[in-house]
Amino acid sequence: MIVVTGATGNVGRTLVRSLAEAGEPVTAVSRKITESDVPRGVRAVAADLADPASLRPALDGATALFLLISGNLMSAVGDVAGVVSELLKDAQAGGVARVVLLSSQGVATRPDSSSHGSMGGSLEDAVRRSGLDWTILRPGGFDTNAYAWAESIRARRTVAAPFGDVGLPFIDPADIAEVAAATLRESGHTGQVYELTGPALVTPRQRAQAIGEALGEPIRFVEQTREEARAQMSQFMPEPVVETTLAIIGEPTPAELRISPDVAKVLGRAPRTFADWARRHVAAFR
Repeated sequence: MIVVTGATGNVGRTLVRSLAEAGEPVTAVSRKITESDVPRGVRAVAADLADPASLRPALDGATALFLLISGNLMSAVGDVAGVVSELLKDAQAGGVARVVLLSSQGVATRPDSSSHGSMGGSLEDAVRRSGLDWTILRPGGFDTNAYAWAESIRARRTVAAPFGDVGLPFIDPADIAEVAAATLRESGHTGQVYELTGPALVTPRQRAQAIGEALGEPIRFVEQTREEARAQMSQFMPEPVVETTLAIIGEPTPAELRISPDVAKVLGRAPRTFADWARRHVAAFR
C-alpha cells in the first residue's frame, strides 16, 4: 500500500491516478477528501498532518509514503519538523519502509530564506533522520503557477506580470508526479536528492504567448513594475514569501537557472514543455 498525502493537489492528484493505473494499492490523504475525489479502487482518508494521530489509520499496513507538507501547515504549526518526525515514527510503526518527500529547490538555492529554504531544510533533515529509506524531490517553479492568470485571460485576454523577459525552467507537475511514482515503486532511489525542472528557460512573456497559441487567440502581455507585483502578491502571500518570490523571479541565481537532468535520469525521457502543459490545460483559460 502506498500512502499519498496532499492527494487533491496539482502533484498528488496525478500521482494517485498514476499509481492506481499501475495497479498499486493506494490510500489518498487530504484534509477534505471523499471517495468521489479519487479513482475507483483508491481508499480516501481525511486527515490533517498538523495532527499526526489523524493519519495513523491511513498508515497501518502501508509500505511507502509520499509526503507533501503544505505552506498552510508550515504557517499554522510552530515546530513543523517535530510534527513530521512524529508522523514518520507512526509511519515506521505502521510498516512504512520508504518515504518520498516533496521539498523545494529553494532549500539549496535560498537556504537563508525562512519561507523557501530553512524550513524546507529542517523537513529534509527530519526525513533523513527517520530511519526510513528516503528520497527527496526538489522542484523549481510549477507550470500551474500560470493559473493565477486565468481570470484576466478569460475576461480580457491579458496577462500582467513582472520581469517579462526573465526566464526560469518551470516544471509540469505531471512530471513531478511521474518521478514520485517511480521513486515510490522502484529500487535504486534511496538516499537520492533529485532537482526537478522543465527542459528550458521560459519567460512570463513566452508563457503568455504559449497560452494564447493554445487558445488560438493573442494574449496581451503587460509588464508590471516590481512595486505593482509586490502589492498584488501581498494580497495572498506573507511578506517574507513575497520578497523571496520576487527575488527568484526577478534575479534568479545561477542554480535557479540551471536545467536539471534529473527528470530524464529517472523517467528516461525529457521533461514536458510549458507549451505542452498549456495545450493540455487550455480549458482553464477559455
